Amino acid sequence: MPSAACPAHQGPGTPLYGPDFAADPQAVYDRLREHGPAAPVELSPRVQAMLVTDYRAALEVLRSPETFVKDARHWRALAEGRVEADNPVVPMMAYRPNCLFSDGDDHRRYRQAVDDSLARIDPNALRGYVERSADSLIDRFTALGEADLLGSYAKMLPLLVFQQLFGCPPELGDRLVEGFSGIFDGVDAERADALITSSLQELIALKRERPGADMTSWLMAHPVHLSDEEMLHQLVVLIGAGTEPQQNLIANALRLLLSDDRFAGDLAGGSMPVEDALDEVLWLDPPMANYAVHYPVADVDFGGVPLRAGEPVVVSFAAANTDPALRSDRRTGNRAHLAWSAGPHHCPAKDPARLIAAVAVEKLLDRLPDLELAVPAERLVWRPGPFHRALTALPVRFPPVPVPVPAPAPVHPDGRPHPTPDGPQPPAETPGDSRWNPRPAPSRSIPPVPTSTARQPASPPTGRRSPWSSLVAWWRGQ
Repeated sequence: MPSAACPAHQGPGTPLYGPDFAADPQAVYDRLREHGPAAPVELSPRVQAMLVTDYRAALEVLRSPETFVKDARHWRALAEGRVEADNPVVPMMAYRPNCLFSDGDDHRRYRQAVDDSLARIDPNALRGYVERSADSLIDRFTALGEADLLGSYAKMLPLLVFQQLFGCPPELGDRLVEGFSGIFDGVDAERADALITSSLQELIALKRERPGADMTSWLMAHPVHLSDEEMLHQLVVLIGAGTEPQQNLIANALRLLLSDDRFAGDLAGGSMPVEDALDEVLWLDPPMANYAVHYPVADVDFGGVPLRAGEPVVVSFAAANTDPALRSDRRTGNRAHLAWSAGPHHCPAKDPARLIAAVAVEKLLDRLPDLELAVPAERLVWRPGPFHRALTALPVRFPPVPVPVPAPAPVHPDGRPHPTPDGPQPPAETPGDSRWNPRPAPSRSIPPVPTSTARQPASPPTGRRSPWSSLVAWWRGQ
């Protein structure tokens, strides 16, 4: 157990944001373990933290809310101005009134709304929608004989799914994708955070006016009576977790299946051990490698390592999962990994997330059984960043398979065609309970944002087409 005594701070930490760390994070974790259960790291320039690399120590942090809190208003360096508000990691760490960054009664209230809304999703209908969406995406490149499975598949599929789940029109989805990509990559993160906020304000105003059978509307109708500000921040964590980490889980599983002889041999024999591959990825290359930021409420001695009150303590899911003390290489069927976190803040959407990833991988391998990497696995490049484990691209090749008819657009589980940008835009419906109990907006809500007026581009065109714009062009037949 931690004690109240605490020696001086450890000093500058090991950087976790450069290409060297991205290329071989396990080598960095091995060095950090020499410090004890936690070690000093730098998440971005001038942002110091302690990284927990020990499995048991990680569980202690995750399961001890009386000692380690999630509310980032305890972050002393940010409160005292030693970390600037525009630092690229701040949007991923700063306080928001949602289930990820709250404690106690606030956390229980937010989590109840999120858990109850997620429970209304019908997994069988969700599976059908993911299958149809996957088929539509695969039809776009199956005749080409080659593809980047990250950009053309793993990234696109979650976009289709979250538009469906949250009732999000394509024009708002385009902006949300841009915003979430910005905060995960730390590229102009302050602007990206503002773009997310304005887009979600529009979505909430739209759903106040036209509720539907979707997560946004279900959260809005929940008996805990979330304000619009609280709605916005629940959506930030739910949509953020449903896009970037989901695409990384799909891509990392495909990389493993196509590069590891244990799985490749089974694939050649007609077997598709997708669930085994997902277990392996969640143990060794979890899509969020380092996160679950906590703050000690007082100075503590943590297994001989000093932790100061208000200092960020980041849990390395990837390092904890590969802790040498676990002494086991039997990961197949073993779900004791920390990829979904643990304790009161464990991931509430792990079942839908795993289902989406499994269906995405199964469908692709079923359609293209002779798929292979277009470059040696060791030449694949990992994207720098302190939090995620993400590829920059996943190039593959395969025997071309002609598509005799144009690819159909995804359809809703009830068989209706997916709305196109040029046609009527009824609210998207989520596979699940369609009941809706409208409620007026609480008096503390933020002002509604107009949803029908034209908007100016957030920045000058760069010539790079966003994933969501590609989907819009597809729906328009371009």
